Amino acid sequence: MGEIVNVQVGQCGNRIGSKFWEVISGEHGIDPTGYHYGNSDLQLERINVYYQETMGKHFYPRAVIVDLEPSTMDSVHSGPYGGIFKPGNCIFGTKGSSHNWAKGHYTLGAEIVDDVLDVIRKEVESCDSFHGFHFFHSLGGGTGSGMGTLLMRKLHDEHSHRMMTSFSVLPSPKLTKMAVEPYNAILAMNKLLEYSTETFCIDNESLFKIATQNSQSPSNSNLNNLIGSAMSGITASTRFPGILNTDLRKLAVNLIPFPRLQFLMTGIVPFPSHALTVPELTEQIFNPNNILADCNIHQGKYMAASAIFRGRMSLKEVNDQMIDMQNKNSDNFVDWIPNNVMTTTQNNPPPGVELTATSIGNNTAIQEAFQRLSTKFDRLYKNRGFTNLYTEEGMDTYEFAEAEKNTKDLISEYQQCQS
Repeated sequence: MGEIVNVQVGQCGNRIGSKFWEVISGEHGIDPTGYHYGNSDLQLERINVYYQETMGKHFYPRAVIVDLEPSTMDSVHSGPYGGIFKPGNCIFGTKGSSHNWAKGHYTLGAEIVDDVLDVIRKEVESCDSFHGFHFFHSLGGGTGSGMGTLLMRKLHDEHSHRMMTSFSVLPSPKLTKMAVEPYNAILAMNKLLEYSTETFCIDNESLFKIATQNSQSPSNSNLNNLIGSAMSGITASTRFPGILNTDLRKLAVNLIPFPRLQFLMTGIVPFPSHALTVPELTEQIFNPNNILADCNIHQGKYMAASAIFRGRMSLKEVNDQMIDMQNKNSDNFVDWIPNNVMTTTQNNPPPGVELTATSIGNNTAIQEAFQRLSTKFDRLYKNRGFTNLYTEEGMDTYEFAEAEKNTKDLISEYQQCQS
């Protein structure tokens, strides 16, 4: 299994990136100082995919931490695993992006992008069999959306045949109320369509709903725990051996029928209060209430789906439950892609859990999230509101129109696949 270099950009990207490292370090038995304390050889069998081992059995995350303001670095380093990162892999500017995509993409981001690329190149050169990149960022802010997609473009030019996977957080008015979020999100999506191979959509709206439905406060801590659980499940098959295991490229081949339709939604088991059976896990991860995208999946259709089960369980029972799920929900799957559900099982559940599971789906209902953003974008752009903030940074106004059209075309493509 080839190595993956992780790039976390902006305040949100670094927040969810830090949670990712905290969660998977616990699963691999890596303590906050970077040393292995676990008692299982399986924890270290594929440790090189996400960690670099140095002399003395010390492990550093293959992570590059980026932001346009220094305060995020203080937040990262003060976290539970803040001391595990390489000091030289933290690059930051002196001014924030003011929630402006153009500042992140054209001006302030461009000022430090070469320094960031130098660090990323060193990480890539340290790999024996480099597989691709993970990006952690949000689409609503300025740094994660603007500089995040700038880095994707630059890295795509250098590594066009490598996997470019993004964990992209979609904005929600319940959590932030920035007027220009629709601009930032649509402009960033326009670049994701060009440079990302597969995009895992994390919808803040759905996170908020999942937390409140499970009697949890929608605090940043609880929402980050949900995201950490999802990313742990998505990456489990690259981090641990298992039956019918898959890497990022195989996942993309199985889940993405057309390159532009690369926006995936994830189903999780939120805040489990008791040990769950395989039938309960199957029901939970395909339950619309547990999907990290605020869309009605029953209004759309699955073009493809994948389920990752973790823990000691019967493979036959897993296969039987997945077949039963498909049969009961046959109307929710397109009929023009045969054998469009894949299953992976592993014996390595997260600490403190006997069984868990995660689903990954390519469902046409994701268009609902894009339609909401597009509608808000149209409302703002109709009167050219705040466009001067972007053109002042050297951005051409045609990019607004181009991004708007590209998003509408994407929505139409999902609608055509659904009918």
